[in-house]
Amino acid sequence: MARLITRRQAIKTLGLTIGAATIGMKGFSQTGENVYEYDLNYGDVYKPVDNPLNRPITAITCGAGNRGNVYGDYAAAFPAQISIVGVAEPIPIRNERYTKHHKIADANRFKTWEDVFKRPKFADVIIITMPDNLHYEPCMKAMEMGYDVLLEKPMAQTAQQCRDILAMTRKTGRIVAVCHVLRYSPYFLKMKQLIEEGAIGEVISFQHMEPIFHIHMSHSYVRGNWHDSKATTPIILAKSCHDLDILRWMIGKNCESIAAMGDLKWFRKENAPAGSTDRCMNGCAVEATCPYSAMRIYYRERGWLYVFDLPDEKEKQGDAILENLRTTNYGRCVYRMENDQPDHYITSIRFAGNITANFSMEAFTSYGGRRTRVMGSMGDIVGDMEEMTVYDFRTEKSVKLVPKTEDVEYFKNSGHGGGDWLLMRDFVQAIANQDPKRLTSTIDQSIESHLMGFAAEESRLNNQFVKVIV
Repeated sequence: MARLITRRQAIKTLGLTIGAATIGMKGFSQTGENVYEYDLNYGDVYKPVDNPLNRPITAITCGAGNRGNVYGDYAAAFPAQISIVGVAEPIPIRNERYTKHHKIADANRFKTWEDVFKRPKFADVIIITMPDNLHYEPCMKAMEMGYDVLLEKPMAQTAQQCRDILAMTRKTGRIVAVCHVLRYSPYFLKMKQLIEEGAIGEVISFQHMEPIFHIHMSHSYVRGNWHDSKATTPIILAKSCHDLDILRWMIGKNCESIAAMGDLKWFRKENAPAGSTDRCMNGCAVEATCPYSAMRIYYRERGWLYVFDLPDEKEKQGDAILENLRTTNYGRCVYRMENDQPDHYITSIRFAGNITANFSMEAFTSYGGRRTRVMGSMGDIVGDMEEMTVYDFRTEKSVKLVPKTEDVEYFKNSGHGGGDWLLMRDFVQAIANQDPKRLTSTIDQSIESHLMGFAAEESRLNNQFVKVIV
């Protein structure tokens, strides 16, 4: 078992002083030579202690798909904090399951978000987890009617719509939390803390990569809901506005200009193998060896099935999967879709203070999980969301840090390293106390990363540097 030691003992044992500050930790647990698990208590390090609630806040979920259920499950786990009292969802099976899970009254079940707003206000908040093109209008209407909002990213489909949402928050005084959940990940929280404490001196540059994972790319951005950038949003926003937001948040300075390049190189009709067919199940000659075979991914391996709304009875699920592969885009050949999202995308960014960052979004990887390198004047940090290594140039010593926290161990099944439910915890407190300062991801704090994304797409399409104006 790892030996627990105090922070003072750990510093003495390590002899590790990085810059003018020591690594700021509440406690260490040594697991190997120069390897330490750290206890990052989210509430102590980053937020004030939660205030007890007089009653649970009430919410209406617009969109009972994957993300709607992630946030809804928090309510099911913590009914004293938040209660889901309404749902808008056009797919009957999703509406039915969400209603049953949260015991929603029939009168509060709706097909569309427009139906919700035909009723007088009957809850505290609206949770918007619908497709990208259904974020702006319901968010604006919700604020107009006096609701606070939890808004899934990206905020909207254009830079002007993002600015409109910001203006409406100021006009109405409503709280809008953007689901930039990586700000709540212990990995990024610790990295930000180390940077702010001067652990590697003055920050000079970042290198950050999001490896999408090749099957995730084919599932979501070739076959899936986000395959058409014009109907949804460009992939730099649909997938990677998290990453632009993390860079802006950790650097803590305004973005001045941005340049991007990338394209759709592989998932194109001219790359379709000889003998392939319009659907993987229609006699494709290469189906057995194709890494993107829908029959292998969805039917034989039974992966990524959350999109299919399968029956509860396992014996019926196989036939339901095959029916989906016969009738939806998920069964189509990845080389014969109407997709336009780039499968590789590189963005170079200049921040105030002459700090630079390179961000790379890559589809063709065998792994997921962000990779980050931070270069400072007195050291560097290298991490992959599972651990990070901090190196000091002056002492020529390094220490490997592995995040552990009671908060996230409890919330670890919520996704994004526990960030999904940690966001919900702060959102509940922000609404109950009408205090947006409880959030790290209000519109005021999140809009710049969206504007960076739209500027990057403009740069990519026009082959030019673009200034970012907030």
